[in-house]
Amino acid sequence: MISFSPNEEQQMMVNLVRQFAADEMRKAYHQTDETGQIPDHIIDTAWDMGFISSCIPAAQGGLGEENSAVTGTLIAEELAWGDLSMTMKILAPYLSVIPIVEMGTPEQKQKYLPPFCQAKYHTGTAALLEPRFDFDAGSLNTIAVRRNGSYVLNGRKCFVPLADEANPIVVYAGETGNTQAFLVDKGTAGISMSEREKNMGIKALPTFEVTFNDCTIPVADRLGGKDGCSFSRLHNRSRVALSAMAVGVARAAFEYSRDYAKTRIAFGEPIASRQAIAFMLADMAIEIDATRFMNWEAAWKIDRKEDAQKESSLVKNYADDMSLMVTDRAVQILGGHGYIREHPVELWLRNARGFAIFDGMAMV
Repeated sequence: MISFSPNEEQQMMVNLVRQFAADEMRKAYHQTDETGQIPDHIIDTAWDMGFISSCIPAAQGGLGEENSAVTGTLIAEELAWGDLSMTMKILAPYLSVIPIVEMGTPEQKQKYLPPFCQAKYHTGTAALLEPRFDFDAGSLNTIAVRRNGSYVLNGRKCFVPLADEANPIVVYAGETGNTQAFLVDKGTAGISMSEREKNMGIKALPTFEVTFNDCTIPVADRLGGKDGCSFSRLHNRSRVALSAMAVGVARAAFEYSRDYAKTRIAFGEPIASRQAIAFMLADMAIEIDATRFMNWEAAWKIDRKEDAQKESSLVKNYADDMSLMVTDRAVQILGGHGYIREHPVELWLRNARGFAIFDGMAMV
């Protein structure tokens, strides 16, 4: 049966990440949002904590630990409590590493995984989203066609994190009616990239629109080789990652607005004592906890190799709405101060608004 308490090792990791988020990320989130740049020392410190290399097999230089979705969601929530842009950059290598660890051929693992075990940050990324109003991850306009012993990719992707520096890019494309993944090396002919996208939220995370125009890659770089990959399983891992991050962002907004309401005096008493504010805070707390437990259930089923499509889909949709509701109410509780950039609730609201469209931008 699913446990509602992390085990001892997981709790140690949560405590470590929580301290890092409080000491490093929380001190820099305002600056990173204003400048669009994440300090190198934060990324380097997170890299040294071994989130990425831990799940890579020892044969490729990693620690060979269990690739647990539950542990990943615990880490993702704590990091997102610190800052979402930094979290997505810190965990961006997972977008390449997890598909390869889970479903790559031995040759693909040997080719792509060792750089993620080096001393300096190395990023990969994934290209799933497409710039169309009727986007459907199960029916992509980006197409892969087998031709003359190679695969030829054509299509457009958007919101691709760190595409300008990532190697490889895991490109999801339609192939004979199914969604498959292809490992595309940096600098491959046929790839063109837009200027950095200007987004409402996650302003410190560089994202790009990427176009594939007769981009030719070896047959050997189809994820999983001739057997291909299970896109639904990878998609489930992405959904639980984003849901955990939504919980982290919402929790940050809830805690800040709760503490503000306890100290903000109006008409001789803290506004937290007013029923309208107290009920808002109670609803926010309930929704955060409910989403977290739904997310743990989906991640638990993933770890048990069970079909978690229903659970991951439900929690993703629920988390999208929950995070927007909680962050919006946090802005309301702060009143006029909620609209001022010196208070972080407006930043959390802008970030939360994006969860509905962040499909495929994170993975655990």
